[in-house]
Amino acid sequence: MRLITYRFQDTEHVGALTADGTAVQPLPFPDMNALIESTSLPALRAVVEAAGQQDTPIPLADVALLSPIPRPRQDVLCLGMNYTDHAKEAAQYDAGAFTKEKPVAVYFSKRVSCAVPPDGCIERHEDLVDRLDYEVELAVILGRAARDVRPEEAADYIFGYMILNDVSARDLQTGHKQWYFGKSLDGFTPMGPCIVTADEIAYPPALDISARVNGELRQSSNTRFFITTITDALVELTAGMTLLPGTIIATGTPAGVGMGFDPPKFLQTGDVVECSIQEIGTLRNTVR
Repeated sequence: MRLITYRFQDTEHVGALTADGTAVQPLPFPDMNALIESTSLPALRAVVEAAGQQDTPIPLADVALLSPIPRPRQDVLCLGMNYTDHAKEAAQYDAGAFTKEKPVAVYFSKRVSCAVPPDGCIERHEDLVDRLDYEVELAVILGRAARDVRPEEAADYIFGYMILNDVSARDLQTGHKQWYFGKSLDGFTPMGPCIVTADEIAYPPALDISARVNGELRQSSNTRFFITTITDALVELTAGMTLLPGTIIATGTPAGVGMGFDPPKFLQTGDVVECSIQEIGTLRNTVR
């Protein structure tokens, strides 16, 4: 299933895309958080089938696509430097800010008051930011509360996947001893274009991942190259912390971000960033 949040006749709805992707089947949930919290994937399939028998799908051309989870209930959990090639380019850019002292996972969080929708705008924040950067990432969405997850059960906790662009202000990020401020400005979290449910993608996901800026290929890798796997992260984080349904985990970005070039290629007003992941689609946003 491919799930979306959309605006139709001035009201926000959730729905499932039809098989051909040209229309959306409305679903009886107030928002995506409620959908995730209140149903399992097998039960959701039954709801989608029943809705298809009762209501006519709405042409996708008639709706405004929003981020699948426009207002996450908690900060996004992020894995930093989770591809070896990106860890190397980050350390070359600023060894003090990005060099790992120990071979362990780097976790941080990202505040999202309102996620940027597909085809929405990344805010430039010219008064604060000189070094605006992009990071294509696979986002994992949990479907139920997770505590003390065992490795063999990790996949059972996953509701679905989507694309996340971890937009970053490198000057703010490296100017502080932690990354929260430089990752969390308004307009810094495009997500979408849809949620692909976990039963559609083999686990662990081994998906091609890429980013283009103004058509130029900048990032290209595959999620099989994670340093810390999704299973590793779930086992480690839930050993002492409960992760609630709807939790979003951003799994890190490969090499090719703007700061990795010599000279760096930071984003400018008008730039178009396209983040793509195999089996999910493309998330396209313009810097404003």
